[in-house]
Amino acid sequence: MGMMRMAANDIRICDKCKHMRMKSAMAKLTKLAPEADIQQVSCKSYCGPCARYAFVFINGRYVKGATEDEAIEKAMTYLKK
Repeated sequence: MGMMRMAANDIRICDKCKHMRMKSAMAKLTKLAPEADIQQVSCKSYCGPCARYAFVFINGRYVKGATEDEAIEKAMTYLKK
C-alpha cells in the first residue's frame, strides 16, 4: 500500500484585521506550516474581537492573541500532524 497523505491544515487570516500584517503573517505561517493551505479572507464581521485582538482561523477554530506573534503561536497548537 502507498503512503497515506495527511490532510492539509486550513489556515485563514483576514486581510482587514488591524492587528495582523499580511506580509509578515503569511511569511511566518508558511515557515511554520509549509504544507498548509493558507488563505487571505476578507472581513468576517468579527469587528468586536478583531478590533482588540489579532486572530487566525485554523482548521475551523478561531484563535486570538494580543499580538500577531501570540495568535500565530497559539494557532500552531491546532496544526494537524
